[in-house]
Amino acid sequence: MPQALLLDINGVLYEDDLPLPGAVEALKSLRVRGIPFRLVTNASRRSRAATHAKLASIGFDVQLEQVFSAPQAVLRHLRKHQLRPYCLIHTALEEEFGMPLDDPSPNAVVIGDAEARFDYAHLNRAFQLLIQGMPLICMGANRYFSAGGELHLDAGPFVRALEYAADTEALVLGKPAPSFFRAALEDLGVAPEQALMIGDDVEADILGAQEVGLQACLVRTGKYRPGDEQRAPGAGLAADLAEAVARYC
Repeated sequence: MPQALLLDINGVLYEDDLPLPGAVEALKSLRVRGIPFRLVTNASRRSRAATHAKLASIGFDVQLEQVFSAPQAVLRHLRKHQLRPYCLIHTALEEEFGMPLDDPSPNAVVIGDAEARFDYAHLNRAFQLLIQGMPLICMGANRYFSAGGELHLDAGPFVRALEYAADTEALVLGKPAPSFFRAALEDLGVAPEQALMIGDDVEADILGAQEVGLQACLVRTGKYRPGDEQRAPGAGLAADLAEAVARYC
């Protein structure tokens, strides 16, 4: 049995602002049994505080410190390396970042899911900085996310376009980057082999976790598409979070 869990949020705990069946109870059972966990997400259209508030509003009893996000990881990196970024991010993250989004003398480019800001002017500004040699830092390379029963473009395709145009490689600080998983595990105080990742995204959640040495379980909710499990040999497969928790915990 794993000593700790990493759980994806959107598509695993809830979808379209509604808890998935059994998810609230599954999380409660972890808390009652004292099994530590972190809710890990690449979501960059919402701050960590807003994510926590959202979870609380739909019935999940979690603490703010149990939410571990890609924007957090990026902020830590920027502060550690004293970087002044040009930020192509969502308006909802402006307060959390608390810095000029377009520093007059930037020395890095940060990309999140900027939604409507992914227009020619903003992308071209990022490109012009990148061809000057500035590093490209992104909150995740997810290709898409699920909402309203449909798949929608995430930041990944725009990151790949900038990589191609500027002949550079992005530093990914969200899932599936090993550094993201290691930081979450460090926060929990457990080794990779002692933890289980439960997610709906075979690339970002499952393959990323396996690369670091975590156990992993793919759930058939959210982004899951039939056949995804064939891409992750050795990973478990469950109908949803409730089944995964019942099986492994």
